[in-house]
Amino acid sequence: MLATKPETVPPESVGTPVEDKLYNVRFKTDETASHLVIVNQELCVRCADKPCTYFCPVAVYKWEPGVQRITVGYEKCVECGACRIGCPPHNIAWRYPRGGFGCQYKNG
Repeated sequence: MLATKPETVPPESVGTPVEDKLYNVRFKTDETASHLVIVNQELCVRCADKPCTYFCPVAVYKWEPGVQRITVGYEKCVECGACRIGCPPHNIAWRYPRGGFGCQYKNG
């Protein structure tokens, strides 16, 4: 039986913060409309855990305790859809951005 060479992780990617990896993503913001909308802010107020604030890998959602609401920084959304799964009352209306807008991945 022949031994195979184990797959290795490139040294440059070990321990790389997500912010550095997002350098390869461009964002073209649609200034006319967000593709992420909180349907009912009252549900967010009553939501004890606020999972959207930690499910999102790029921290699009932020709880503002002073005004008792979730703010949405849709401009940096990577369109992964985690918020659609992570919001227990399904209170986030999510759709893909209009054509030509949203995140765009650079090559190499």
